[in-house]
Amino acid sequence: MKKQTAGRDRLGDLAPKFAELNDDVLFGEVWSREEELSPRDRSMITIAALFSAGLYPQVKSHLILGKEHGITKDEAVEIVTHLAFYCGWPKAWSAFPMIREVYGDE
Repeated sequence: MKKQTAGRDRLGDLAPKFAELNDDVLFGEVWSREEELSPRDRSMITIAALFSAGLYPQVKSHLILGKEHGITKDEAVEIVTHLAFYCGWPKAWSAFPMIREVYGDE
C-alpha cells in the first residue's frame, strides 16, 4: 500500500499529532495489515461506516481510495443501494452523485 500523507498535507501545520496518527497509525499500521483484511475489503467497510454516519466528504475520499483498491463502479453502486435500506434512502441519493463523479462513465 502506498504511503499516506493526506494528514500531514492537509493538517500538518494545524494539528501535527493528529496528522501523524492519521498517516502513520491509521493508514500506516492499520490499513497495512493486508493479511488480516485486504485494502479492498477495508475500503468497503470504511465506505459503509462513513455512509452510515452521513460523512459525505470522507465518503467521497474513500470512494476514490476504493477505486484504487479495485472497487468497480457497479460494486460502489451496489454498496450504496444495499446501505440505503439500512442507513437511509436520502443518504443514497446524496452518495450516487459522488460515485458518478469518481467513476465517470466507466
